[in-house]
Amino acid sequence: MTSKQASNKQVADAMFLDGLLNSYTNPTILMDRNYVIVAANEAYQKQYGFKVNGHSHCYEISHHYKKPCDLAGETCPLKLCLESNSAQRSLHVHHTEQGDEHVDVQLSPIHNEAGEIAYFLETMAPVKCASTRPQAEGLVGRSIAFNTVIEMVQRVSCSDVSVLLQGESGTGKELVAEAIHNASRRAKGPFVAVDCSGLTESLFESELFGHEKGAFTGAQSRKIGLVEAASGGTLFLDETGDIPLNLQTKLLRLMETSTFRRVGGIETLKADFRLISATHQNLRSMVEAGDFRRDLYYRISAFPLHLPSLRERAEDIPLLVESMLKRFYPDYELTMSDAASKQLQQYPFPGNIRELSNIVQRATLMTDGDVIEIQHLPEECLIETNHNDKACFTDIVSLKELEKRYLIWALNQVSSKDELAKKLGISERTLYRKLEQLD
Repeated sequence: MTSKQASNKQVADAMFLDGLLNSYTNPTILMDRNYVIVAANEAYQKQYGFKVNGHSHCYEISHHYKKPCDLAGETCPLKLCLESNSAQRSLHVHHTEQGDEHVDVQLSPIHNEAGEIAYFLETMAPVKCASTRPQAEGLVGRSIAFNTVIEMVQRVSCSDVSVLLQGESGTGKELVAEAIHNASRRAKGPFVAVDCSGLTESLFESELFGHEKGAFTGAQSRKIGLVEAASGGTLFLDETGDIPLNLQTKLLRLMETSTFRRVGGIETLKADFRLISATHQNLRSMVEAGDFRRDLYYRISAFPLHLPSLRERAEDIPLLVESMLKRFYPDYELTMSDAASKQLQQYPFPGNIRELSNIVQRATLMTDGDVIEIQHLPEECLIETNHNDKACFTDIVSLKELEKRYLIWALNQVSSKDELAKKLGISERTLYRKLEQLD
């Protein structure tokens, strides 16, 4: 092959590659094994303000990192792809021309003639169920703990599998349930929420399945139950652990047969809904204690999802506060000072986001200006922290218990888990795993 022929082939290959990448509507790039962007489609170049130069790394453009994602505490789909020799998917926060955005990253390996991975095709789809910027409604956050939840929401939304949301009270389980619903094929159907803790045994069956006229005293007309009302959409059972044991059998039958009968009725009706359950209780322990049916537990927990407490995502507090201020007072330019935000990040928040909401609303009433300061926060949030504290030993404990006590203490000495991870000399993801084990 002559040099002219070789040159023409390179031009033809480049044109083919450009055409292939531009067939994708979402931002798409081709990378080599060293994270270098070899080619990018027009959508990527516009989204990230980028021009291919042959030496830019993916993590430099999307994250503004100086090292790969896994060395910065995040999952790296390229590394996982190399290890597994298969396609990988992760949720990241990318820096785009429009600001920081949640992005669903999908990476596929491209093999050479020898069967080795030579390149990677990476596509980036925007995530609509959450925001990295303050907004009055919906899910907001950018911490690793929050991103892990959003990644699971993205994965489970495309199916009708039953989801069990677990976590402390006040962590936003209903908001996550709505996000799953809105991202699913049932988004145009109804989202029906049921507070199981507020229903007595006598009301539970009637509320859930409805009743016929004359079914019991006071039933003067037919009533459509919540299962029927959720047809074509999602039924959200909050505090599932509070359902009486004798009524769990009826819920199990509903799940197994997708049929039900109204109270006092003889007609068997077909149910068509996607079930999402939520509880702050440990259902596994309840199963072992005989307080919750084992067969029902496995029916509702096909996809268990743990929601982190607010102290596990303390770096999201300033963003959550700003979002709450937009929601509560849309006509005012209220803000919170950095000092007040840092003070809140040191508070353990036993009531989680629900408690933060109450604190923000109270603080807005205490300030006469447009900035919330430390003195406007409630007394329980004004924790005195002394960074010169020394560890105090009063008894001999196991190393596991010692690490637990130290991590709890250390969390109150810094303003964010990112800072703590750096001081401990570990990645933020490793720290998050350790904190998750504490729970």
